[in-house]
Amino acid sequence: MLTSDPGAIAASEGLVVPGVGAFAACMEQFVAVGGPDLVTAFLASDKPVLGICVGHQILFDAGVEHGEEAHGLGLLPGVVGQLPATRLPHMGWNTVEVGEGSVLFAGVERERFYFVHSYAALAAPADATVSWTDHDGARFVSAVESGRLSSTQFHPEKSGEAGARLLRNWVATL
Repeated sequence: MLTSDPGAIAASEGLVVPGVGAFAACMEQFVAVGGPDLVTAFLASDKPVLGICVGHQILFDAGVEHGEEAHGLGLLPGVVGQLPATRLPHMGWNTVEVGEGSVLFAGVERERFYFVHSYAALAAPADATVSWTDHDGARFVSAVESGRLSSTQFHPEKSGEAGARLLRNWVATL
């Protein structure tokens, strides 16, 4: 269900944190609707959370875009910054080097997913299942699975059958 009703969200079995645009603007809007408290409550209640694209990025400590640093949720250690690639944005289909023991990628380990971004986390949380992608010589975190918190830099909803399978894998954790 798509809703902005805090009561309906709190009663849900899982939470998807989408995001489009700039890190700071996304974080500002997320804070304005009480998003950080919802994510914290979901994780404290052992309910799964899935961040997608900028929703993945804001889970990290901070983001730096155009020289502006913004605080993230701090649920994953690290800073999101511009990809050190000569071709930006990274737009289109790319493969993912799936982290060992991944639940999200079960059955889609060798598939391609749709990316559209110029910023990413370049360092990985040590205590998580981390998947990686290379774009134009830049290696970045393309997915994280840490307990009930999961996230993808790519857009599974735009990634055809592989993305649909990944989303079904996440829904199966509800």
